[in-house]
Amino acid sequence: MRGKKIEDVKAKVSDAFELPKEITLDLPKVSMIGNIQMLVENHKGIIEYTPERIRVNSSIGVIKIGGQDMSLRNIASDDIIISGTIEKLKYT
Repeated sequence: MRGKKIEDVKAKVSDAFELPKEITLDLPKVSMIGNIQMLVENHKGIIEYTPERIRVNSSIGVIKIGGQDMSLRNIASDDIIISGTIEKLKYT
């Protein structure tokens, strides 16, 4: 319960000062260009990587991306760019 209160305070501070929630709440930010490219910011590492499935760890769980001919175009400490045909996106 204490963790929930801290997250509520962080969310209110983020709103009051108009700070990005992905930074203040340590949340991943996923942006897509159609179904051909995806940017995952604020990740915690790659768990699995195949041309059909990519799993990325995050503070809220695993982000599962399914598709065809997918590749990692850029991997940095805080963001990943995925290219290919993206068909599924699931948070677990």
